[in-house]
Formats: sequence, C-alpha cells, structure tokens
Amino acid sequence: MTFDLASLGWDAQIASAYSRFAATFHRPGRVIRMDRGIATVLTAAGTERASLGGSALLRASKDPISLPCCGDWVVVRTWPDKRTTVEAVLPRRTRIIRAHANLESRGQMLAANVDVAAVVEPIDPTPDLGRVERLLALAWDSEATPVVLLTKSDLARDPETIAAQIADACPGVEVIPVSGETGLNVDRVRALIGPGQTLGLIGTSGSGKSTLVNALAGATVMATQQIRKSDGRGRHTTTYRALVPLPGGGAVLDTPGIRAVGVFDGADGLDHTFADIEELAAMCHFKDCTHGGEPGCEVWAAVETGELSHRRLESWRKLQRELRWQMRRRQARLSAQQLAEWKYRSGADKRDIRRVRES
Repeated sequence: MTFDLASLGWDAQIASAYSRFAATFHRPGRVIRMDRGIATVLTAAGTERASLGGSALLRASKDPISLPCCGDWVVVRTWPDKRTTVEAVLPRRTRIIRAHANLESRGQMLAANVDVAAVVEPIDPTPDLGRVERLLALAWDSEATPVVLLTKSDLARDPETIAAQIADACPGVEVIPVSGETGLNVDRVRALIGPGQTLGLIGTSGSGKSTLVNALAGATVMATQQIRKSDGRGRHTTTYRALVPLPGGGAVLDTPGIRAVGVFDGADGLDHTFADIEELAAMCHFKDCTHGGEPGCEVWAAVETGELSHRRLESWRKLQRELRWQMRRRQARLSAQQLAEWKYRSGADKRDIRRVRES
C-alpha cells in the first residue's frame, strides 16, 4: 500500500527543505499523531510509529517547541535493528502555539503547517466572545487563515443571526454556523480545505470538534460523547492531537480541548483580532493614551457612543497585559539561561588554567 503525500500538502517547497536529508535510509512523512514521545507518521509506504532520535532530541532538550508536533513534516529513518526514528523536523510554514498550561515561560505547540486555523465555539448555550477573541489571537499569530466555526448550530433557532452578531467581534474573519450532527454548512467548511491543504481546529472540550471531523471525513474517525444532561455541555473527549486525511485530498487536524488559553507571543495576533480598537487608538490625540477617558481619546469616545463595547475594550486590555507579562517572564528565563552558560564557560576556563599550571 502506498500513500500520495501530495494530498497532505507535500510540494516543491517542502521537497526542497527535505533535499539535504535525502538518502536511501531516509524518507519523508507527516506526523498525524503524537503519544508521549512516539510519533505516528504517514509516509508514502503507509503509517509508521517512530521514536525521537538524532537532532530532533538534541533540539528538544533546549526548546520543547522544536519537538515534532502533529502536522509536522519530518525525516524518518529505520535502523538495522528495525528501530524507526524521527531524525529531523522540516521548517514549519505555520504553527499554532499558546502559553504553556502550567504557566511556564515556554510555549506549547498545538499544531503545525495548517492552512486554515478554525476557532471552534459552540453556539449553545451562548458563545463566549472573550474566549473567541483569545483563540483568534492564536489563529492570527499562526500565520494561517483564521475562521470561526459556530458548532451545534442545530440547537439554535436563528444561527445566521447569531453568527452575524459574533462577526462584529471578529473583524476580517469569516464566521460560519455549522452542525456536525445535521450537516448544516459542512459543505462550506469542506470548501475551505483544498487538495493538499489542512484545516486546524482549536477550541474547548466538548465544543463539537470531533463531531465536525467525523462529518468532514464522512465516517467515525474520532470518538465523541453525548452532551451532559446536568448542564448541556459536551464532555472532554479528545486527549491527543490527530491529523485526519480527507476523501478527495486535504486533511483536518483536531486538537485536545483547551481549558485555558494563554497568549504566548501574539502581538501581531492581537493587532489583527482587535483591528477596530487598534485603528481607533492610532487616532488618539496622545501617543501614550491609556484609553481611560483622556482628552482626544478616540477609543473611549467610541465606547461612549456605543460604537465599541466596554466588554471588548476590557478584553483587549486584559490580553495586552497578559502578553506583556509573558514577554517579561520569557526574557527573565532567557537571561537566567545566559547567566548559567556564562558561569559554566567561566568555570571551564578556570579549570583549563589550573590544568596548564599543574602541567
């Protein structure tokens, strides 16, 4: 059995990046799942399981973001003893990354090489605009094309009206009400994924991502659970990232439900997500305006006239504060690493001097 990697996005650019690794004992593939350091890789020969080896392990020891992630194009090798390893990760075109869930000053890779980053938010009982804005910041910062999918729209009386209301908080982004259960607008979502392209889904647990994947695939490929009777919410189902090839080409990448969404390095993402506020802020009279009622503040004037909601302004301020905090923590970590390296080098130099004197 052979698999056409072009249907997953293999093209001249990726082939060029792979060319320096090309050898009889190497082959390219795309990671479709990661399980505790073991990658499931789809190669031209089919599905293979591979541990981490070579430069992949070396880079990961310094920066976990360098670890192979679902969606990555990688270099695979099989050794004489039948071991199969991932030897290298090819350059990523896009990457969805968030602040680490345990509040470390490091990022956590959610997905790589997606062409469309879809924020998945259930329309029932009520969409959380603040959460949509946070996820959109990640989507914009990934450099993929962002879109918002309002799932479980079969439970709403007028999903198109709700989608139009959500669109007001998502400037420049298409908002699509969809239902994996009834098939509502699944064709519109499928149209986002051309041959060789990948749709990445990011959202909370129980938001309907797995149901949507099954609808796109035309088969049950991801486990789903029923909505809880107690509160009407979906249960946490997917605990791993999985890339699913679709009939006719293309793929959809499902991620585990995100319980906490932290911005990591999303200055550009925030600028796009809150483009309306950024445009107003650029017209404020004072360059250091805090948008709290200063004379000539266009942002505050928009709040007073109702053009801009106070909720949206507070959401923007909160995410800006989080981003500044993350940047300070990351800078502190890097400074500590540089100090440790300097101490190590200084100690090595002193040991060399002692050895010369003793000789």
